[in-house]
Amino acid sequence: MHPGRILLAGLRRSASVASSVAQSPKNMCYWNRVIWSSRYFHSASGSTFGEGGSAAKELPDPFALIKEEVSEVTNRLRSMVVAEVPELTSAAGYFFRAGAEGKRTCPTVLLLMASAISTDMSDPIVGSENKPRARHMRVAEITEMIHISSLIHDDVLDNADTRRGMDSLNFTVGKKLAVLAGDFLLFRAFSAAVALDNTEVVSLLATAVNNLVTGELMQLTITPAQRCSMDYYLQKTYYKTAALISNSCKAIAVLSGQTTEVQALAYQYGRHLGIAYQLIDDILDFTGTSASLGKASFTDINQGIVTAPVLFAMEEFPQLREIVEQGFDDPSNVDVVLKYLQKSQGIERTRLLAAEHAKLAAVAIDDLPASEDPVVLSSRQALKDLTQKFLRRTK
Repeated sequence: MHPGRILLAGLRRSASVASSVAQSPKNMCYWNRVIWSSRYFHSASGSTFGEGGSAAKELPDPFALIKEEVSEVTNRLRSMVVAEVPELTSAAGYFFRAGAEGKRTCPTVLLLMASAISTDMSDPIVGSENKPRARHMRVAEITEMIHISSLIHDDVLDNADTRRGMDSLNFTVGKKLAVLAGDFLLFRAFSAAVALDNTEVVSLLATAVNNLVTGELMQLTITPAQRCSMDYYLQKTYYKTAALISNSCKAIAVLSGQTTEVQALAYQYGRHLGIAYQLIDDILDFTGTSASLGKASFTDINQGIVTAPVLFAMEEFPQLREIVEQGFDDPSNVDVVLKYLQKSQGIERTRLLAAEHAKLAAVAIDDLPASEDPVVLSSRQALKDLTQKFLRRTK
């Protein structure tokens, strides 16, 4: 049996240990808490992780709150990806098919954000395309198309053969058609964005796409020194995972006519939520099963990608740096890293860092202007609950 597989059970046991959330100092402003978070979790000693928490309570499902609206977004997406060439229609709609669409996290977050910052909840969902809620739904659709396009292109670059527990698009139709399908989704997304007639929103979405590309290039062109840098990893993580949802959250606030302060809070929520999501993803790459993940375990490290658990382990065991700098073309290097990871607190510290970003996302919601509207309040609570739901996910 491959040595890495022998270690898998040990890593999963280690991952189940850390569930507490580090507590930041009280009476600190939002931006000071951000700065404190960076210093606290990037200290070399790693000896202090905060106080333990009580057993997790079952949270209401934020996805259920706007299930019907998200379903409407999904149905519209299927019609938006129709092309003149049937093969392109089939490829572009591959991840919009019934049963293949996933949880539609991006539309859920964006529609909840729209409700959370709304000053007029009387606007009907259906009707004129110029009504605020309809425009918010267009942003949700646009963001989902950009997101799916990025997944398709990532799978081509990574030669991935699975996605969401099924065959990847490139495995099914070939790389050339998969690339064209991703390009077509981007075309459809920005055609819809232009129709919103708001240059700032288009600029935000274009920035997000630029960040996606930059993050992928950072991963492709990484140097040995950068591979060992937590700062580099977090910047790449923001670009690849958090930039789209953060800029789209801000776009929702812009379309709502909100102040720059509210726009910034919407952006910060998306930023911290996206980073927390990726940190948990990094943990699951080591602790999850192929069945739960819909892809093979150890995918990142086998592709030479170093993530937070390994970087934290390297702080505890400096001798790992030489191995990480060498890369992982030699499979024995992977085995060495996994052995040290099992002995380290890398998984636990990554979970705590994710919890801190989730907390900062919730702080951004708490800092929104006061409201007594029950829909606004329930939407804000759902956004906060979503941060905890992401921390507890197992796939």
